[in-house]
Amino acid sequence: MLESAVDRVEPTSAAGEHFLDLDGQAVDLVNEKGQFIARGIYNSQSRIRVRLLTWLAEEPLDEGFFRKRLQAAIDLRRQIGYEPPYAESRNATEGAPYRETATRLVFSEADGLSGLVVDLYGDCLVVQPTSLAMAHRLELIVGLLQELLQPRAIVLRSERAAAKLEGMELADGHVWGQLPDSPLVIREHGLAYEVDLHAGQKTGMYLDQRENRRAAAVYLRGRRVLDLFCYTGGFALSAAALGGAREVIGIDASKKAISQAQRNADLNGLTNARFEVGDGFETLNTLAEQDEKFDAVILDPPKFARGRSGVNAALMAYHRLNRAAVGLLTSGGILVTCSCTGSVTREDFFHMLSGVAQKSGRELRILEQRGAATDHPVAATCLETEYLKCSICHIT
Repeated sequence: MLESAVDRVEPTSAAGEHFLDLDGQAVDLVNEKGQFIARGIYNSQSRIRVRLLTWLAEEPLDEGFFRKRLQAAIDLRRQIGYEPPYAESRNATEGAPYRETATRLVFSEADGLSGLVVDLYGDCLVVQPTSLAMAHRLELIVGLLQELLQPRAIVLRSERAAAKLEGMELADGHVWGQLPDSPLVIREHGLAYEVDLHAGQKTGMYLDQRENRRAAAVYLRGRRVLDLFCYTGGFALSAAALGGAREVIGIDASKKAISQAQRNADLNGLTNARFEVGDGFETLNTLAEQDEKFDAVILDPPKFARGRSGVNAALMAYHRLNRAAVGLLTSGGILVTCSCTGSVTREDFFHMLSGVAQKSGRELRILEQRGAATDHPVAATCLETEYLKCSICHIT
């Protein structure tokens, strides 16, 4: 419930008890006649004044509520084929232990737990509270996850931008349990990836792009591929191994990410992928000046805007990026272009690509329009959960 939708706050309980500080406490949303509408958790420091969690007057926001919601989220992942197996095997190349699977177990509003993300990496969990409501209940949530899943370890990760908007502070990196001494390695579509649960972007890996990496690889056999904003090599390694690309060059501004991407390539015995540190926009300009050509370009940039006020600037950045990428493509080339900016709609993104086709004078045909993996469901009552756009395009 946005601040602008709240008429007034009456900080008293049904028993007449007066609260000096409502932040982090459960409150009822009522209409002008005092009739119950919904129940949520209050935060005076956030634009989202109340995180609504239930529309049932008889449902308290107690331990039982959170256990039920967490169990439902876990059950859904099992139903769609992402059941946590906690299987431990051995990599044939390096002999390093890896834990099968990485899955988003809880996706905020999509699982009825606004402001909470929980990701599974093998037998370890990463918990990321993005709301004061969930931060205040962190010990409860961690205890329930331990009860329901018996993980080896749970790691706390914070998101600075969200923490600032919510007016909260979290001790990033706190661990419950015992992380393994060796690097945590998971497998995705048969490929091994090292994952750093303490640092890096997201919670360690871009799990939302899982199925898009495999889908894009289908179009890349025998091609020379440029992967910009490659992070730790997800799209690049899928292109090299699953797609049979002739050559893959991955570029990212983070030296640490590039080092990890190269280790991932080595872990899988891939010699047709190499990685370099570089800014995405600057790299495109340099490659154009050198008259380089590619048969496929993959673009998976970071978020360009956090709200509707930044949409126009974001679309201009996407246009500039995609137009430069199209300029590097040979006729018949493949463009895989993504946006994780939630305030940019799928229609916005489509019109941006239309503008790129017109300005470049190239024919751009969209072969597939994709979103996040199915463990990132979209809530029909919260369309902001439909944030990821991935278009696979043919350029002539």
